[in-house]
Amino acid sequence: MARHFVITADGGSRGNPGPAAFGAVVTENGKVLKEISEAIGLATNNVAEYSGVLAALTYVNTLDKEATVEALMDSKLVVEQMSGRWQIKHENMRELAKQVRQAHPSHLVTYKWIPREENSHADRLVNDALDRISSPSEFIQINFLNERLVSDEKPTRIYLIRHGETPLTPSRIFSGAGGSDPELSERGREDAKSVAQELALRKPDVIIASPMVRTRQTAQIISDISGIDYSCDEAWIEASFGRWDGLSVAEVKEKYPDEYREWVSSASFAQGGGESYEDVMARTEEAIDNLVGEYPGKTVVVVTHNVVVKAAVCLALSAPIESIFHVDIAPCSITTVDIWPSDGLRALRSVSEKFSD
Repeated sequence: MARHFVITADGGSRGNPGPAAFGAVVTENGKVLKEISEAIGLATNNVAEYSGVLAALTYVNTLDKEATVEALMDSKLVVEQMSGRWQIKHENMRELAKQVRQAHPSHLVTYKWIPREENSHADRLVNDALDRISSPSEFIQINFLNERLVSDEKPTRIYLIRHGETPLTPSRIFSGAGGSDPELSERGREDAKSVAQELALRKPDVIIASPMVRTRQTAQIISDISGIDYSCDEAWIEASFGRWDGLSVAEVKEKYPDEYREWVSSASFAQGGGESYEDVMARTEEAIDNLVGEYPGKTVVVVTHNVVVKAAVCLALSAPIESIFHVDIAPCSITTVDIWPSDGLRALRSVSEKFSD
């Protein structure tokens, strides 16, 4: 009878990209069979995470080539991509995913996301491996941006545009993916014209929009002025606020006080039964990686939403997810991120630039 293993895997880099390592734990019937950790040189967090599950599956395959495996990870990106629910457009990541599928028969492996706190064993192995290569006497470079800025490689430049104002925007009413999907207000249309005129000067190659009404209307105004057609992509849709949609903050605090307290204290809480900040961060990272893979070295305008842009800012800074509580994005503002296709190095150029009063 085939054996069954549970693996937990993680990876990380100090610099993203920077010195990187992975950690993995292989268990059978609750007993730890193997701890695996290794520094892998300069890499991104995602490469390190894939390397962790690759190492664990490779080890499992030496024990039993017909074993079933449950792979537990706190990287929603890797879990969704390896489960086949999210596309992988970046060539380097596709190659890594292929290696993972070949390490052990893919039909015998299932992937499951777990909260970060439930992956502490693998996370500790990652940090132990990183600490071993970070002794005070050793030179460890984590800043690669200066060198990249003088290199010949052209980054993909992404202009993230929050849509124009709607009737709900001034009151900060929750208006997510499952809500009423309001149109732009007159003020929103005027602001969209202002940001469109600025973007035309920046000569974008591509315009992409969330499929919600307010983002499509904003994108159409940008398209009319720039002369570039836009397309829609569900990846850039606003967070879902579930039963909170259509309510003000005051109404949520009154109707759902316990939920509200949890929401303002945890990035992993799915507000109103909708989508947590952690969920939005994961799909935004996937959307950014796919964008760079599809448009290397191009200038791309993405018309999207407040929570999504906030998530992109945190990703660009490699900041803890809780940093999203300290970012707010104005309607019809430009947030600019450069990403170098060769390894995914990110640089934040601007946040919430406004071009109207």
